[in-house]
Amino acid sequence: MSTRATGSGSARGDRPGGDLRAQPFSGPRNGARELWAERPEPDGPAAAWCYSDRRSYRPGETVRLHMSSTRKAVRLRILREGASPRLAADIGPLEPGFHAVPARAWETGCDWPVAHDWTIPADLAPGGYLIEIRDAADPEALPLGHHLVVIRNPGPAGGIALVAATGTWSAYNDWGGANHYYGMDPERPRGRSPILSTQRPWARGQIHLPEGAPRSVNAIRPRAPGPARYDCVEWAFLHGFTKYYALAGWASYERPFLIWAEQAGYRVDVLTQEDIHADPAALDGYDCAVFVGHDEYWSAEMRDTVDGYVARGGRVARFAGNFLWQIRLEDDLRRQVSYKYDARGHDPIRLSGDTTRLTSAWEDPLVGRPGAETFGVNALRGIYAAFGGMARRAPRGFTVFRPEHWAFAGTGLCYADMFGDEANIFGFEMDGLDYTFTDGLPEPTFTDGAPEGLQILAMGWATLAEGGRPEDGWSLMLGDADARFRAALLTDDQSDESLRKHARGSGMVVHFTKGAGEVFTAGTCEWVNGLITRDPYTERVTRNVLDRFCGGCEAGA
Repeated sequence: MSTRATGSGSARGDRPGGDLRAQPFSGPRNGARELWAERPEPDGPAAAWCYSDRRSYRPGETVRLHMSSTRKAVRLRILREGASPRLAADIGPLEPGFHAVPARAWETGCDWPVAHDWTIPADLAPGGYLIEIRDAADPEALPLGHHLVVIRNPGPAGGIALVAATGTWSAYNDWGGANHYYGMDPERPRGRSPILSTQRPWARGQIHLPEGAPRSVNAIRPRAPGPARYDCVEWAFLHGFTKYYALAGWASYERPFLIWAEQAGYRVDVLTQEDIHADPAALDGYDCAVFVGHDEYWSAEMRDTVDGYVARGGRVARFAGNFLWQIRLEDDLRRQVSYKYDARGHDPIRLSGDTTRLTSAWEDPLVGRPGAETFGVNALRGIYAAFGGMARRAPRGFTVFRPEHWAFAGTGLCYADMFGDEANIFGFEMDGLDYTFTDGLPEPTFTDGAPEGLQILAMGWATLAEGGRPEDGWSLMLGDADARFRAALLTDDQSDESLRKHARGSGMVVHFTKGAGEVFTAGTCEWVNGLITRDPYTERVTRNVLDRFCGGCEAGA
């Protein structure tokens, strides 16, 4: 069967095919701290898994698909994602067979044989392509599994380059037993692995979700004191999806933005972070580069590409939050390295003398490259709101302070108005700055990497510590660990007052120019939910930014 290792050391059944019901669970319960991860076994229910040799390709290249299935024969349907999905290929039947999962698949990869080579037609449109794996004997049943490949435009195209946050997808991908957070690695704190292989499937829910799956922010604010709730975690546990489906992946963030943008008439290409890591010119020729959702893990090379693009006149729109960790990509982009909280003590590069490549926070003085230098805001000056026990009754919207800015044109918003609260756009994880108020307006202090001339257009407040009534402490997922990490990283003062100070954060909408280009950042993970729910203010601000940054990037222009 297909098992899920849990935090209590037990295992529970999983039904990763069409039946979404979970098997009964027995053993101690750990609430929001419950852990599970999919590790397929041959006698499990109808299911299939797939990974590819790379994450992006150009027309004419060949995609090598590695697959395993509990069904004898499968068919593949490959569809271009977007406002009007289009079938690109129907392949099969194939007999991939079932292949065992190596003990440390999260680190070493699966090493499954190639089940099919798909040569991309030379005239195929660029975009994100969903691969549905279906039972050849019952092609009308729900898919057995999903995968995604990106097909890049073969040349400069203008329009929008939507850069998928594949570094963050990888960090949260616990397929096989571990990710950068938790898992079954016996050699590491909390079982997490600092080394993750791309040569394994995506965890269930990262690429495709059924309608109605809860988002990271609970839909309704609690009306009374009580335990912290994580609707997405509870839903994932009950339905056999990865615990982290709502926190990172194509299904929750990039796909909804792509659909909205194409429906709004914009021309959008999709790239991966590996593309901008490997090619410093990957963004050249585009009118605007867009980053959305939860976009937490970046390499220095990725940042260099974005910084160079902006300096040369490029425009960047970041509707995303939590720009926090440096990573390294190794083994021809097949391995992602991030020691995170443990970097100072365990990352081997610390012994080289070049700590600028340490896989710690960008704001770590040993790294010395605050995220604000690229996107105008920092993760450790922001973090959580409306997520579990973190500011659970936060307003969930941005308060406007500079309504005269062009980003608010046509919105009718005035000073002190709030927008996006009905859509919960100020939620999960945010980015902010050190700031002060002058005559009722927030101003950056410019002590934490904020570029000169940056304006704070709107903001709200966040926290790095989870709290509530003492009797509800059992329900908390994170506690005050992030506040302690920030305090330890930025100061030698570990007093209670220092901890309280470093537990205070913010989320901001900012704009600045740099070199010949400019950057607009809405520092929140859930901005895209304003587009999903058609919040008029979020939509209008998004349109104002895209129209200014890429006039002429409408489809057909």
